[in-house]
Amino acid sequence: MKSSAANATAKSGNTLQVAVVSVADDARYQPRRAERRWPGHSTGRLLSAARLAVDDAQVELQEAGLSLRLREAVAADADQLAATLQQLQTDKVAYWLLDLPDALMPQAVQAAQKAGALAINASSPLDSLRSQSCGASAVLHSYPSQSMLADALAQFLAARSWREVLVLQGSSPADQLQLQAWQRASKRYGLKTTDTKTFKLSGDPRERDAANPKLLTAERKHEVVAVWDAEGEFARSLVYATQWPRPVLGSSGLTALAWHAQWERYGGPQLNRRFVKLTQRPMTGQDWAAWVGVKSLVTAWVAEPKGTPQTLAARLRTGQVQVDGFKGQSLSYRAWDGQLRQPVLLAHADGVVQTAPMEGVLHPIDTLDTLGVDDKESPCKTR
Repeated sequence: MKSSAANATAKSGNTLQVAVVSVADDARYQPRRAERRWPGHSTGRLLSAARLAVDDAQVELQEAGLSLRLREAVAADADQLAATLQQLQTDKVAYWLLDLPDALMPQAVQAAQKAGALAINASSPLDSLRSQSCGASAVLHSYPSQSMLADALAQFLAARSWREVLVLQGSSPADQLQLQAWQRASKRYGLKTTDTKTFKLSGDPRERDAANPKLLTAERKHEVVAVWDAEGEFARSLVYATQWPRPVLGSSGLTALAWHAQWERYGGPQLNRRFVKLTQRPMTGQDWAAWVGVKSLVTAWVAEPKGTPQTLAARLRTGQVQVDGFKGQSLSYRAWDGQLRQPVLLAHADGVVQTAPMEGVLHPIDTLDTLGVDDKESPCKTR
């Protein structure tokens, strides 16, 4: 386990220590995968984004007489994660930024709850992570949920009256989770699925047709193709390869993202330039979620310097603290599931087309709650 300050205590005087939790063998960061830079995929570890957030907060912290230190908490592999988290508890490090694959997130959330730590999920979109951690009031999610991303795309189609959708899906569990979120969003915004087809990537010549874009899209009665491919290998080949001239969205084409390197408004260019200068790579949605997660913690701590993980989490979840995420609106966390309300960027490789919520989409309290699981829909009743 690496630390930015040897033998530093978790909170010494006016210094707060935040652990960035990860695993060394995380498949998301394998060089070959990261180099491809597929839409929505993380391309680098989130420590750099956390460092940028600390740098950005220096003036605010200094004026309040506070300081924040980052600590790397890197488990060798999944089997060692429990020991790494236990060491944080032993060292009384009570603020965790989670940079973990989906499969390990529930374990980290449970450990945070047991340790009384405030944990921020900056990388996983799993809806189940939000719904199954209702009692974990000190767990926050700065990265958008899969339902939020799907709702953003569905709103976009509904706003344009493009309602007939051909759905192409993979067969992996991650593909199925994306499909489930899309089916919910599609029903919510009145879209019609003309057909659902399963693609299959295979080296077997006999199965080649199962990944043939022209054959899969041969039926003409659809206005849009939605592709759900968590890995991204098939989706990347679909744009401009369909049988008929139809827009593609989902895992390729028009994608729903937390952030985009070409976001040109509300301070986005300045943030992107600072991040590239620090890391020599573009900022992704996961990077932004780590940056805004640390920024959220700083904002809450400055407002309550003697706060505990529980009181700071409560301050964030009750809307007492709002955060500027450079998306044009003040952001706050939902009381029911700890999810950060935020606009979602709808983008292709070269730029942002629009942001959701769409103009005209209404909500009795906050239009940002039209993205994802709203209060009355959530199984979480903790306030």
